[in-house]
Amino acid sequence: MNFELLIVNFPYFVTIILFSMGTLIVLTQHNLIKKVIGINIIQTAIFLFFIVVGNIHGGVPPIYDPQLTDVIYINPLPSCLMLTGIVVSFSVTAFALALIVKLYIYYGTISAPNFMKMK
Repeated sequence: MNFELLIVNFPYFVTIILFSMGTLIVLTQHNLIKKVIGINIIQTAIFLFFIVVGNIHGGVPPIYDPQLTDVIYINPLPSCLMLTGIVVSFSVTAFALALIVKLYIYYGTISAPNFMKMK
């Protein structure tokens, strides 16, 4: 077995495992807070995927240095997009948790099937 190939692709395996775990949590849990946690795990997997795709093995950060020649710079666009995504993710999570608190105050439960019964 080629361990170098496995080590190089290790972040992709972690991404797949995280995404699968988050999807499983969202689909199987009835508790709304656990669903938000699952969504955050999915977002983390997506962030990791884009960062890994944007990375170049042996590349350097894209800071220009005239003394360095023949260097390969890492593409900064995926990292910048993921920073924006982290901010949006944090905002969505805070809003979702605020909604869950309001739902608990009004209805006394945070279980999704109980909301379907309240029609």
